[in-house]
Amino acid sequence: MEIPEKLLEVLKKDGVVAIATLGADGPHMVNTWNSYVRVAEDGRLLIPAGYFHKTETNIAANNHVLVTLGSSKVQGLNGPGTGFLIKGTAAFVTAGPDFEAMKARFGWARATLAITIDSATQTI
Repeated sequence: MEIPEKLLEVLKKDGVVAIATLGADGPHMVNTWNSYVRVAEDGRLLIPAGYFHKTETNIAANNHVLVTLGSSKVQGLNGPGTGFLIKGTAAFVTAGPDFEAMKARFGWARATLAITIDSATQTI
C-alpha cells in the first residue's frame, strides 16, 4: 500500500503514536513518538522497541495491530490537526538491516517493530 502524503507529513511533526494489540487477556496499548517512526523503502513502518514486551507476546499469537497517530501541526479534514487509523500486521525484528538501522539511531532499542500497512484512514 502506498502511504498517503498527509500521513507522511504527520510523521514529520510532533505527536504521539498508539499501538494496539490483542492478547489472551484482552486489548493492550503502548505509545511512542511520531519522531521515532521511520518508513522503510517498502512502505512498512519501523518503530524502535525498548520495552514493548507485552506487545511482542501478543503479536507472536496474533500479528494484527491497530495504530493511531496524529499531529495538531498538520491541516486536517475540518481544521488544524489531523490523525490516522492504521490497520496492519506486525513483527518484531531483532537482526538484519531494519534492526541495525534502528539500533544505530536509538541505542536503547532491543528490537524493531515492523508494521505492514493494510489500510490508513484519515480520521480528523
